[in-house]
Amino acid sequence: MAILVLFLVVVMQYVEGLVGEDKLLEMGKEKVTQLHFYFHDIVSGKTPTAVRVAQASDSDKSRTLFGVLMMADDPLTQGPEPSSKLVGRAQGLYGSAGQQELGLIMAMNFGFIDGMYNGSSLSILGRNPALHPVREMPLVGGTGFFRFARGIVVATTYWFNSSTGDAIVEYNVTAMHY
Repeated sequence: MAILVLFLVVVMQYVEGLVGEDKLLEMGKEKVTQLHFYFHDIVSGKTPTAVRVAQASDSDKSRTLFGVLMMADDPLTQGPEPSSKLVGRAQGLYGSAGQQELGLIMAMNFGFIDGMYNGSSLSILGRNPALHPVREMPLVGGTGFFRFARGIVVATTYWFNSSTGDAIVEYNVTAMHY
């Protein structure tokens, strides 16, 4: 027991040296940034932006497509039109995790390519009940301008084609970061 306590004291001193008060002050003051953009998820046609990469043996029999896993490289645009200015890309995966209700588990990185956010990213990890008119997902991290980000992502379906599965989703993001 004494060895464990001694070990913990040594580790805590080491961590204190890496992240002491002087190191925390270097991050600057915490900021809040509001972002608004549109996510274009195209699963049909000759050049889809999201493709099925895996599925369970009976996923096609499920009304929620339970077990389907999609990989995405979706455009993020300033406006809802596909021809609107490109501000970034949503890259990552989402899978159908609900058996009773369509509930997507999203692990997505929003990489920005324009303006002051160029080269920065935000990471989303959470449940997206895609058929709800408005849904919230956690923002769990960021890089560059959004270093140490946390916050909330509010998604609203702008347009959905039930025949193809293609969708345009409006995103409002509140990010707290350093």
